[in-house]
Order: sequence, then C-alpha cells, then structure tokens
Amino acid sequence: MEDGPDGKGGHAGHRARLRTRFLEGGADALADYELLELVLFLAQPRIDTKPLAKALIARFGGFAATIAAEPAVLMGVDGVGETTVAALKTVQAAAIRLAREDATGRHALSSWDKVLAYCRTALAHETTERFHVLFLDAKNALIRTEAQGKGTIDHTPVYPREVVKRALELGAAAIILVHNHPSGDPTPSKADTEMTREVADAAKALGIALHDHIIVGRAGHASFKALGLL
Repeated sequence: MEDGPDGKGGHAGHRARLRTRFLEGGADALADYELLELVLFLAQPRIDTKPLAKALIARFGGFAATIAAEPAVLMGVDGVGETTVAALKTVQAAAIRLAREDATGRHALSSWDKVLAYCRTALAHETTERFHVLFLDAKNALIRTEAQGKGTIDHTPVYPREVVKRALELGAAAIILVHNHPSGDPTPSKADTEMTREVADAAKALGIALHDHIIVGRAGHASFKALGLL
C-alpha cells in the first residue's frame, strides 16, 4: 500500500520547509532525494516520504534515473504503487515534452544545444535501446520527432525503408537519427555504423538528407558527423 497513517505535525512542517526552500531557491537548493520527496508528496500525501525517496535514489542512482526507470521495475521497490509510478512518469513526460517543444520549430543545425538537450532528456537514462528520428523541413527546422523502435539492452531493430517512408509522409527534407546506449558509453558500434549507412543511402536516393546520427548515454553523446562517419 502507498498510503499510511495521516502524517501531521513533523511531516507537515518538514514538507512546508522543503516547499519553501524549493520555491525560493529552485531545484538547485535541494538534493536529489529532496526533489524526489516533492514529487512523492503528491502521490503519498499522508506519510513521511523521505525514506522512500532515499531508497529510490540508492536503487537507481539519481533523480533522473529514478523517473526514467521502467514502471515494472519501480513497482518492485517496497512502498511504490501505481499512484507513485504515475507521478514519477508524469514528471519524466513533462521534462521530455518541455525539451522537445524548446527544440521544435528552431533551425536544428544552429540550435544544436537544444537538439542535444532533447535527445539526452528523452533517452540518456533509458535501460533499453530506443531509436528516434528527428524530421526537419527544407529550412532545417525541426517539425516532428518520433520513436521508431524499442529494443533490448544492446540492440534495436531499425528498418531504413520505414524511416524514409515516414520522412516522405511528413514532407521532411532531412532527418537526424538518435538512439541510446544503456551501457552509458555512446561509442558507435559496427552495427550502428552499418545501419546508418543503409539509412543514408535509402534517404539520399529519394532526396532526403541525413544530417547526423546521435548516440546518447549517461557518459555523454557521440555524433557521427563529428566523428567523420557521415
């Protein structure tokens, strides 16, 4: 069960102080577990959430990794139920949407920091490989991002024809490929390089440019273009 006895007195005072610190100093005024407490307040309003916040941070390694964890894995932590999972995943979805909207409509190549911020927010802490495509118009403005595949811990099936077909449907003039390495090391593998060449060839045949392939991981990111692989 997620809800316990009504936590008044000390709990209420602690929550009020934590909220005040957050509102006055922002997220930087709080430790990871304290920021997580604020989220848990919404899901578990009647108990002391500090022990659970600390347990989640210890289990997953940080705030970002906690909200990015798979629902089934989160549910395996004692004290976490559907309401708590929904609260955590809502925070993750809000962060991804904010980063995506900050990048959408911008000239992708001259707002590269915004593109990378979105890619890292969406994928850096995922525990399985996920493959996304960013679709750009003729002026290289980002018009849409879509998930194209979800795989295992070290592989995602990608079908070049499907990627190009979707680009044509959206009227995209260029694309950027993005996927993550759950290992944390963004170094391209041989399979990554071969798949990128296949997509580039299929896209070029139809007049669509492949600007880059970005691999993100907790340790940073790798750009095929920067590495001279495109």
